[in-house]
Amino acid sequence: MLAAFTFNTAENLPIGLLDLISDDLRVSLSAVGLLVTGYGVTVAVASVPLTHLTRAVPRRHVLTGLLVALAVSSLVAALTPSYGLLLAARLLTALAQALFWAVVGPVAVGLFPHDVRGRVVAALSVAGSLALVLGVPAGTWLGRLSVWQVPVATLAGPALVCLVTIAVLLPTSRPEEEPAAYGTSPDLGRFRIVLAAGTLSATGAFTGYTYLVTFLGEVSGFSPDAVGILFMVFGLACLTGVSLTGALLDRRPRTALSAAVATQAVGMLGLYAAGTDRAAAVLFLVLMGGALGPVFMATQNEMLHCAPGRTDLALAANSGCYNAGIAAGAALGAVVLPSAGVRGTFLAGGLMTVAACAVLLTGRLLPGRAVRKPPPR
Repeated sequence: MLAAFTFNTAENLPIGLLDLISDDLRVSLSAVGLLVTGYGVTVAVASVPLTHLTRAVPRRHVLTGLLVALAVSSLVAALTPSYGLLLAARLLTALAQALFWAVVGPVAVGLFPHDVRGRVVAALSVAGSLALVLGVPAGTWLGRLSVWQVPVATLAGPALVCLVTIAVLLPTSRPEEEPAAYGTSPDLGRFRIVLAAGTLSATGAFTGYTYLVTFLGEVSGFSPDAVGILFMVFGLACLTGVSLTGALLDRRPRTALSAAVATQAVGMLGLYAAGTDRAAAVLFLVLMGGALGPVFMATQNEMLHCAPGRTDLALAANSGCYNAGIAAGAALGAVVLPSAGVRGTFLAGGLMTVAACAVLLTGRLLPGRAVRKPPPR
């Protein structure tokens, strides 16, 4: 959980430090924004190849190596005098995160009985969501109180704590012999449905979310100070949604995913239709925020059930597709914005999310394609 919190904080921390990094390194804000965009693209592209390359390496060794990479890249990023080296350090962190989310799920849930594994996935997701609610705001405050390098370097501390803990306590075993190495109910059809729905949902969410600040200011009429508070509300809604949905993962995993995607659709279309009313805008903003985290969490949990092969490769595919959806959503919003305005981005995003709902409904109506489990090892 601490490693998940640290990785997600590292991923999003530059968002709160854009102007400080830009001024210090004498580069444009768009160039600093590439530190976030390039990070997401790297995760999307590298997840499956890296997981495949390391498929035979004991997970204790993989995780300690990833945490070494996180600690080193954080220190290099803080000490670098140039933008190019900072970008390289960020891409190293992104490569580590791409593999981290593929292997940490099977390792963590494999330590627990089947009937509580959903709660383990939820715990990891809560930790990841806390990065947006606590980690990034705290890092932004610390950077503005001192210099931007301080919060970046600070991330090496928890990375080292996790490294030592995992190196000392986690058992060493062959990856294919771990308890959660394979899905509990392998189903190729369900695997494809979940991948498609998750990608569409991510695309829809980030078509609008990318322009949320503009929407709340121009359409809803909130002041800049109020927008900042609403972003905290959005983060708290995300954390609450993850916590509440976690209770459903063990008992109703499919319902948890469908409910999260449907709630996101209602939130986005509600913002489009009624976002000019401030009270309605807050309500639908909370619904959208309350669904954003649970969607990814629920798809990750589904992968532990329906993976047609190794769960780490299935989780890598899911993470890669989700990050590809994030990039596609930002691109779609940029296309829609000039012609339909900022409200149009939420309409487009809402319709993409409705398409994700349709995919999930289709999956319930079509017969699955069960895959035979591998023999015990």
